[in-house]
Amino acid sequence: MGSYLSLLSESYPPKSRFAVDDIPDLSGKVAIVTGATSGIGKETAKALLSHNAKVYVGSRSKEKGEKVIKEMKIETGKEGVLLELDLSDLHSVKKAAEEFQSREKRLDMLFNNAGVMSPPKEQVTADGYDLQFGANVLGHFYFTKLLLPTLLETSKTSPEWKPRVIHTSSIVSSLADPLNYNTFKDGPARQAKGPRWLYKQSKLGNTMVANELAERYGEQGIISCSLNPGNIRTELRRHMSPTVENILGVLTLYPPHLGALTQLWAGTSPEGASMNGKYLVPWARYGNPNPVALDQQARKELWTWLDEQVDKFESS
Repeated sequence: MGSYLSLLSESYPPKSRFAVDDIPDLSGKVAIVTGATSGIGKETAKALLSHNAKVYVGSRSKEKGEKVIKEMKIETGKEGVLLELDLSDLHSVKKAAEEFQSREKRLDMLFNNAGVMSPPKEQVTADGYDLQFGANVLGHFYFTKLLLPTLLETSKTSPEWKPRVIHTSSIVSSLADPLNYNTFKDGPARQAKGPRWLYKQSKLGNTMVANELAERYGEQGIISCSLNPGNIRTELRRHMSPTVENILGVLTLYPPHLGALTQLWAGTSPEGASMNGKYLVPWARYGNPNPVALDQQARKELWTWLDEQVDKFESS
């Protein structure tokens, strides 16, 4: 019953005590927002720009990224920086991290916001992984790992600010089964699962990685947390069948700017410095993750597997 009431509260949250206007001046701060060309990511990037952060706009498409940067400049008067990034292609992930590090010596906020939801099952990543786990989890893991030296250096040189890594999960992470490693690449086990099951698994993976990163690097000054942004109508739902979309449409009550609130709270507020290892829920509240995300052994196994995939890629 408690779990049901928690999910109900996350679906119909009380009014937020945090607003975009509460974001402090972010002059001198550098942020990356993945999936920043639409929905929650775009609203996050826009709010950061409005408060004087330098924002790298992660986008798979150069054309779309440039278009959105122009739109946000009209709205905010500030210009973001395009960062071409395809999280479903580890070559692209590595290139994006290297491009960022060739330009910047600090990284104050990394919003691992991009996501793929319920695509056709035949779609896999450029490296052969399930598209949802490959892009949502492995791609973000590799991107974060490559950026860790910059995050750690920021922590050392700016003791007044703890760099934050914010992982956008989902309410469905709480409903996910324990990870099935046989579904991470295509095969009979993956084919036996539906796209929604695979999406839930990937969102649980996001929270597990966030918690493991918090445990491994918290003492070195990095803040890592994950969150359910809320039931938001965005382009993320573009692959859903009309039947599922109609059912979920009853719950999808909130616009993208509200979906950005919780991660902006974590990424910019003074309170965010104490959110290491926390799971957040709409709007700007603390919540409880899937118990699997609290299982140290399960988290370590996932981290090891992800590390092994990165090692294979880098040695190929």
